[in-house]
Amino acid sequence: QVQLVESGGGLVQAGGSLRLSCVASGRTLEKYVMAWFRQAPGKEREIVAAVSSGGYTYYTNSVKGRFTISRDNAKKAIYLQMNDLAPDDTAVYLCAADPRPSFADYRTFGSWGQGTQVTVSS
Repeated sequence: QVQLVESGGGLVQAGGSLRLSCVASGRTLEKYVMAWFRQAPGKEREIVAAVSSGGYTYYTNSVKGRFTISRDNAKKAIYLQMNDLAPDDTAVYLCAADPRPSFADYRTFGSWGQGTQVTVSS
């Protein structure tokens, strides 16, 4: 397992931008799939974006064209650039990692950060 710490959340107006960071300690990340999930009050945890060890990226439909996931293995970090934010993006955003997860099932990710709150006002 790796230990993950997120940062970069906050309060932003609709249409604004935020950049989330997730830094890992422990093992190196080269062989891990890294992902961002989010969970809003009363809703299921959902995947936002993921990046494989080979650089393949996945985005849920609602964020395509607005969010960009990237990774820097040398810094043991991943990032989520979020543009054109909307109130529906309000949630706790969590970083996750696993060598062999199923993107659609958060229960297959073995390592999690504590989360960072993103609030988008209208």
